[in-house]
Amino acid sequence: MSSRRSSRLRQSGSSRISDDQIADLVTKLQHLIPELRRRRSDKVSASKVLQETCNYIRNLHREVNDLSDRLSELLASTDDNSAEAAIIRSLLNY
Repeated sequence: MSSRRSSRLRQSGSSRISDDQIADLVTKLQHLIPELRRRRSDKVSASKVLQETCNYIRNLHREVNDLSDRLSELLASTDDNSAEAAIIRSLLNY
């Protein structure tokens, strides 16, 4: 274990996490990310898993923003008192 990491572990006290727990969490994360799930090999570095996870979250965030924009545009073109407008508002959490 690196001295930097052991130093961090000592400082964190009861929030210690073992290498096995980290490996298990990385494996679980790998199974959640579509890009990594499609790969045939089970051997993917933790660094790659974290990079792909960040990319995936960024893409999801972008998709949510795009959908929100599209719903806002749709709401602007809909009669405010219509059932459609009420559904769109509920989707936008207005």
